Amino acid sequence: MIGTLRWIHLDENGDMLDKILSNPLVGLSPWIVYSIVEGEDRLEIAAILALVTALTVVVLGVVRGSKPKALEFSDVAYFGILAVVIAFASQGTLDWLELWGGELANTALVVFVLGSIIIRRPFTLAYAKESAPPEEWDNPHFLRANYIITWAWAIAFGIEALSGLYGDAVLDDSNNIWTGWVIQTLPLIIAAQFTIWYPQRLEALGARAQGEDVRVPPIAEMYAQLAPWLTVIGAIVFITGDAPQWLGFVFIAFGVVLTRIFTRQAKDEAGSGGDGPAPAPAGG
Repeated sequence: MIGTLRWIHLDENGDMLDKILSNPLVGLSPWIVYSIVEGEDRLEIAAILALVTALTVVVLGVVRGSKPKALEFSDVAYFGILAVVIAFASQGTLDWLELWGGELANTALVVFVLGSIIIRRPFTLAYAKESAPPEEWDNPHFLRANYIITWAWAIAFGIEALSGLYGDAVLDDSNNIWTGWVIQTLPLIIAAQFTIWYPQRLEALGARAQGEDVRVPPIAEMYAQLAPWLTVIGAIVFITGDAPQWLGFVFIAFGVVLTRIFTRQAKDEAGSGGDGPAPAPAGG
């Protein structure tokens, strides 16, 4: 039954550090930091910040008493090697890394994420198991949820890599506002929000399937969290001047309007009891 999916979050009385470190976003944080910071004349600082983030995650996990996960080992290995290469590389190599470092990092992460799917060990499993009883680890719904979240991140980083590649190879402009920032950042934001919203929805559906009167987070709730980023994009267009000013106005207007619409829709659905009775899962 879908009720067995109530594994995503630790008990509300659990330690805050446990809640943070049991989220796959933590393992991805060094890559996210690198993706956001990396750019022209920022290669060294991006690599250092990513490595420090990766080491911090590992240290906090050890202090917490948990074993480092495969993704966390990959974080430290990749950014550790990158930091060493940057320290001793020739200027030509540094120029190449500054141009293609973002695509290289994104491609490496896509390979890791897809590899975890191919070997039937989606990387989010290691995090989900920390807040799930062992008897649920082989549950098909538990596994399916992790595959879906892992695929969301594979797609996000794939889009990011392709966007950067297009900006560098075709446009010859690594600082292009669209290929260098908007299209690269937005998929990460969507994947991160989905990683938060989707498990909460599954948990609520599981409780509803067991007869509990709980609110099921509607998809409008996730959209309401994403819509404000359209306003942010519009503001950046105004500030940078890399696109027509009217386009910035359109983004801001759409961001404000859609945020209000989705927020109101989410509240209305919450007041009406959410999504109604949970459907019986196929094969359940």
